[in-house]
Amino acid sequence: MNTQDSQLVIRLAHSDEQETAAIYNLLAETHLPPDGLSDHLHTLFVACHENTIVGSAGLEMYGSAALLRSVAVSPNVQRQGLGHKLTEAALTYARQQGVEEIYLLTETAAAFFPRFGFVPTTRADVPDSVKQSVEFTTACPQSALAMKLQY
Repeated sequence: MNTQDSQLVIRLAHSDEQETAAIYNLLAETHLPPDGLSDHLHTLFVACHENTIVGSAGLEMYGSAALLRSVAVSPNVQRQGLGHKLTEAALTYARQQGVEEIYLLTETAAAFFPRFGFVPTTRADVPDSVKQSVEFTTACPQSALAMKLQY
């Protein structure tokens, strides 16, 4: 499947049962934790290729801070720039909402996020509101790298 040869739509997710199941299947396929995502589906971007969800990038909003999470691309469409497009969509939305700092945790994509301006940070430097997220409290191991983007 080549997403560059056909219709690809990036949009906010619908919270219907079928789409939610497809998102959770994508996260399982890409080995990302779904924990706590159901409370943030309204700020989750999805990439749809021929009506099939092939990517996601979510935000958990905490006032002027946000957590970027669930950046996932189906293995059969990876390395085509889709992760970049999804991340850009989420970051643009965050800026439009007045977010000043965006944080993330990663175990496998530390080399991907610096192109957007993310830099490593310590968990101690993450605002308490973000540290209360399921990603920080239970979903991601302590070994996950914390990163920060500040506008």
